[in-house]
Parts: sequence; C-alpha cells; structure tokens
Amino acid sequence: MNLQDIRNDLEHRLPKERFDHVIRVTETAMELAGKVGVSVEKAEIASLFHDYAKFMDRKELLELLQRDEEYELYSQYHSELWHAPVGALLAKEKYGVEDEDILQAIRYHTTGRAGMSDLEKVIYIADLIEPGRKFPGVADLRQRIEGESLEDQMTECIQHTFKFLVHQYAVIFPKSFDCYNEHVRRRKEQ
Repeated sequence: MNLQDIRNDLEHRLPKERFDHVIRVTETAMELAGKVGVSVEKAEIASLFHDYAKFMDRKELLELLQRDEEYELYSQYHSELWHAPVGALLAKEKYGVEDEDILQAIRYHTTGRAGMSDLEKVIYIADLIEPGRKFPGVADLRQRIEGESLEDQMTECIQHTFKFLVHQYAVIFPKSFDCYNEHVRRRKEQ
C-alpha cells in the first residue's frame, strides 16, 4: 500500500479543510502512538482513512452501510456516524487493508466502544484534540491530558464528548455508552 497514493486520493475526494484536518490527525496520532508504544505505521494508516468516507453522498453512504454487519444499529442513528464503518469498508476493499486493529480504529474513531485497543484510543484521541480543533473546552482538554497515560487520556476524552452530546440533547450511540461506562468504572476502581 502506497501511503502517498492514499494522501493523493484524499486530497481529491475531501474539501481542503477536511483534508488538512486528516493530515493534522495523522501527525497527532503518530506522535501520540510513539509516546505510548503503539505502532506509528498503523496509526498513520488508520488516521489517514478515518474520514475517508466523510463527504460521500448520503445515499451512497447508506448503500455501502447496508453491507455492514451492524447496519441495523447504525441506521437508527445520525448519518454523521455512518462514514466510520463505511471508511473501514473502503479501506479494506479499495486499498486492501486487512489489519483488524486498523479497521476497528477507523470504524470506532467517532463513537468509541468498550474494549478498545490502544490503536483505537490513539485515533479517537487524535481526532478530538488535533491542533486545528477550536471547539469550546478543547484547549483545557489538551492541557488536562498532557502527560497522562493513554487510559486516562481516553477517559477524559470520552467524558468531554459525553458532556458535549448531553448539552446538545443528542441521541447517543450505545457503543459510546459502553465506552464511557468502561472508563468510568476503571477510574473508580483505581
């Protein structure tokens, strides 16, 4: 797999702002992966693909999502979530990505899930805190997680996401609840 080909493909399929975001997520993920002992190569591949399907037509996304084993679950939630499993599908089918850890990192970069691998956590965190993000509280979040363990970083990030979603009165994906509960339990047991 030629990573430059993926970058070129992304540059043509994504708006410039989203392409720049993907590059920043990739840089952030590679740096974090190096710090926590996760494969930097896997972090690069997963982060490049994390928003691969983000700007696909909704109808095309739905058609591809119907091939997913969790179609029934995803179809009940906002289409904003669909790009993650579809991105994993396209990484596998179009570029031959076979590594399940990479595919799961792409698939759950938006929602999280219980039992995430370290690579999945790296991509989730990098997507949330990359330097171009400007949402309220991101600077404080970056400061709180600096120097913390990967587990503690993930706990802070999933808590931040939940606060945001609850404040927005958003319907929350069930695997996100599982992720949140797992991290809160872990923290309480410490």
